Amino acid sequence: MFALNRLSSAALRNARSAHTLPELPYQYEALEPIISRDIMCLHHQKHHQTYVTNLNAAEEKLKAALEKGDVSAQIALGPALRFNGGGHLNHSIFWQNLTPKTTEPSQPLCKAIKNSFGELTKMREVLTAAAIGVQGSGWAWLGYEPRTGCLRVAQCANQDPLEATTGLIPLFGIDVWEHAYYLQYKNVRADYVKAIFDIINWEDVSQRYSQAHDSC
Repeated sequence: MFALNRLSSAALRNARSAHTLPELPYQYEALEPIISRDIMCLHHQKHHQTYVTNLNAAEEKLKAALEKGDVSAQIALGPALRFNGGGHLNHSIFWQNLTPKTTEPSQPLCKAIKNSFGELTKMREVLTAAAIGVQGSGWAWLGYEPRTGCLRVAQCANQDPLEATTGLIPLFGIDVWEHAYYLQYKNVRADYVKAIFDIINWEDVSQRYSQAHDSC
């Protein structure tokens, strides 16, 4: 009931405009040959847009249910809010996590990686294994754990958002839904996961780490 009250309160405060599809910080073809233009167009314009559209629809229904005091309807909307809200949050981070430029992790992030995993290559191995090992559709994440100040790797099923479901603050995510790679890599998820490390936007990941660290 506490979670429902929090959800309801957040919706009541949400007197803002509808969610919109964020623009990419690069052209659709910019990540080639790692991720093709066709995949980027489909992934951004179709899949992410669908999450945005369905999230807005679910929030409108929630608003109506709150106004009517219809608790059953509020509860029934939970899965749609979780799936589409998570899809919007996850992809909004994902686009920023990638870049066609060559970047390097900041010194504070390097130190955190060393403290948590021993070295960057070990963190990459753990995150790669997590991404390849996701059963069905989902995400693998590098996240910041506020309680300990350590970095952790976690898997999330479907479009479950990392922070809301695990308490970890997302730094870098790997989308392993088939729509993220199948047109190019077919069923060889491992090749896609291996390649994506060549287009990590370490500047973005470093900034997310700094913000997470400073806020805790």
